[in-house]
Amino acid sequence: MELDRDLRSIQQARDLVREAREAQAAFAAFTQHKVDEVVRAMAEAAEAAAEPLARMAAEETGFGVIADKVAKNRFASRAVYDSMKDKKTIGIVGGDPAQGLILCAVPMGVVCGIVPSTNPTSTAIFKALISVKAGNALVISPHPSALRSIGEAVRVLGEAARSAGAPKGLLGLMTVPTLGGTNELMKLSDLILATGGSAMVKAAYSSGTPALGVGAGNVPAFIERTADIPMAVRRIMDSKTFDNGTICASEQSIVTERPIKDEVIAEFKRQGGHFVSGEDQAKLERIILRAGSDTVNPRIVGRAAVEIAEMAGVRVPADTRVILCEQDAVGAQHPFSIEKLSPLLAFYVEDDWQNACKRCLELLRFAGVGHSLAIHTGSDRLVRTFLQTKPVSRLLVNTPAAQGAIGLTTQLVPSLTLGCGAVGGSATSDNVTVEHLYQLRRAAYGTAEAGAHAPQKATEADIEAIVAAVLRELRG
Repeated sequence: MELDRDLRSIQQARDLVREAREAQAAFAAFTQHKVDEVVRAMAEAAEAAAEPLARMAAEETGFGVIADKVAKNRFASRAVYDSMKDKKTIGIVGGDPAQGLILCAVPMGVVCGIVPSTNPTSTAIFKALISVKAGNALVISPHPSALRSIGEAVRVLGEAARSAGAPKGLLGLMTVPTLGGTNELMKLSDLILATGGSAMVKAAYSSGTPALGVGAGNVPAFIERTADIPMAVRRIMDSKTFDNGTICASEQSIVTERPIKDEVIAEFKRQGGHFVSGEDQAKLERIILRAGSDTVNPRIVGRAAVEIAEMAGVRVPADTRVILCEQDAVGAQHPFSIEKLSPLLAFYVEDDWQNACKRCLELLRFAGVGHSLAIHTGSDRLVRTFLQTKPVSRLLVNTPAAQGAIGLTTQLVPSLTLGCGAVGGSATSDNVTVEHLYQLRRAAYGTAEAGAHAPQKATEADIEAIVAAVLRELRG
């Protein structure tokens, strides 16, 4: 039975890619204006469906908070769209005509989008908008536990695209997702956008197809002695409880300095944090990890702190927002130090910022190198020190880490795919966006003869002709 399902999934992947190639070939003839009309229609439809899609995702997966999923869907549609709506992504997009250089954007072709269960509808919206804006077709491989909600998002987006004139097949969905089918989809596509577990991201990079994947997030948050402590704690709590911690950039550990330890603990307690130790700590540690594994137990992912405590048989106050546990070591034997994707936090205390710096580095190297680190401080000098010495792609300063990393509370590009750079095994350290989904062709006019010692400039007539041609292209 499983073999039959896998074979059907593989065949579906082949059929979807074939349909996507035909649709993308027709879409490649669209002008920038026409592409923008399609993208605008998709964004507006997704934004209008933000609430029902959020409800469907929460009901199907059991993860997160409906109101926060609505906010993520609106971010994925409105904020992402606004960040790229005026960008030229089709045909001649720039260069320096006066110097004899012209840049032309070319779509990748068929993009394979791997969409996780933690942020299902928002990730589908995001990947669809940036793919189509760059002139590509997109085929999505959904996490099986979020198939219905991802499918509805693709339906909403696809109908909007077709109503604006896009060819049928530009957006596709695997309705029989299996590992074999997803592997086939990855091999047949021109680019992979992989968001999910580390095994899936590694598979994407091993497929033989160019890939943009994200590594694990295990974000430390350092509260330094010059920080505004009540504000730092509020930001961390707002981030860690946002959709119950399902964004990979949410904080996983707090690191602070001993002189302010009591003040920081008191502030966490005042804002709904509950500290555990002893037998309660042991009970929670037993359910953090998947049985027989060093990875997080999916039963706790995206669940509220009170629910997780109840699962573990631990009594906590009814108004508990986050559960914290003081730690003195990092590693698989210390479950609180892993990426938990839930309102659970490890809590480390170090004598000074230098030792706090080492602890943050240890946490990142254990799991999360290349991703993000949060720092709450009043010292710009310390920010620069961390920026130069920490192996992360995003240093998030005095902001909620989850919202800051995706560009909601910072000037980072709005994105739901966060690159981790070479150190994190990723092809980019950027917040992935539309610029990563097209290639540039370059027309470079000769300005010097081979072997000449001095460059020979193009004639005035040559330059005028080049400029006129490019301006005509840019004006449509």
